Amino acid sequence: MIRTSRAHLQVEALTDSGVVGKNNEDRYAVSSFLPDEGDQTPVLFAVISDGIGGHRGGEVAAELAVNHIMQAVAASNGRNPRWIIERAVEEASDAIAAHSAADENLKGMGATCACAWIIGDLLYTAYVGDSRMYLLRGGRIQQLTTDHTLVQEAIDRGILTPELAREHPNVHVIRRYLGSPVPPDPDFRLRLFDGEGDHQAEANQGLQILPNDILLMCTDGLTDLVWNDEILETIRLKGSLKDAARALIDLANQRGGHDNITVILIGAPSDFKLETKQKADWLPWVIGGVAGVVVGLAFASILTLSLLRRTPSATATPVSPALTSRSTLTFASPTPLLPLTPSPEMAVVPESTLPITPTYTPWPTNTVMP
Repeated sequence: MIRTSRAHLQVEALTDSGVVGKNNEDRYAVSSFLPDEGDQTPVLFAVISDGIGGHRGGEVAAELAVNHIMQAVAASNGRNPRWIIERAVEEASDAIAAHSAADENLKGMGATCACAWIIGDLLYTAYVGDSRMYLLRGGRIQQLTTDHTLVQEAIDRGILTPELAREHPNVHVIRRYLGSPVPPDPDFRLRLFDGEGDHQAEANQGLQILPNDILLMCTDGLTDLVWNDEILETIRLKGSLKDAARALIDLANQRGGHDNITVILIGAPSDFKLETKQKADWLPWVIGGVAGVVVGLAFASILTLSLLRRTPSATATPVSPALTSRSTLTFASPTPLLPLTPSPEMAVVPESTLPITPTYTPWPTNTVMP
């Protein structure tokens, strides 16, 4: 894909180390693309990662995760998001495991990841671990992801309630992470409603982004200390995504800030709309069609002349040359060809018609912000 300097959606991202003096082991990157020179569909990709491991292991693992995943996406054609993400996560996990094995100080490190891939107005997600994604729509907040933790498994089995799980000593025991001995399978369940089955949740991939939608990506430094309804209310009360991101981090810090906190907010404005525009490369098909008609008419002319020459005379008596007129074949002018209506295989390219000034999104965006 081709990187661009402007995103077609509003984006704000902020990270904070918390208030307990811990190294910031969170990393993130946001970048915008076009699929190729002939396809102007706007693309936005965001990835967030929370490192696991002592010493410098966590931050190294998170940075490897973000860089490998973003580079794999940037180098792809963007046509099969699921396959691309599966390969990217596997490569990132292998890279983390290799670094961990080669350096005693990095032994046992790992990382979570959450990815949001927005192609035009369609959302695709993938995640590993307990970094989360939420959708805010119509005054409601929905957690799109399911934590890969021991306590979440207990909740799913009815052993624990979400309230009790919050204070459980094993709340941060992660069951799936990058850097594990066996590369983890990314989770493609995108839950739009609580209690939704796994098959339906996966079928939700390609969710259409609507005006006023807000996608929140965050690490557990936020969700450990701020409840879902509080996240919703905090964002609703702020006049901009930038103010909302700052307010969420401030609230987590006010409640202890015991971990790193990273927030990415992606918003669609109230007049968000993508229109399709026909690509100019249908022209060769029209030219080819006209050429085909011309060739067909020429062939028909030759065939008709040949048949006329082979038709026997009505009588055996030769006809005087003076009475013979030259055969003239007249063809009506062919009906003018209308422009072809492209089939699904002939690209119809969405074009952003947003009246807003898009947010600049450098790549990668791993700089820790104050």
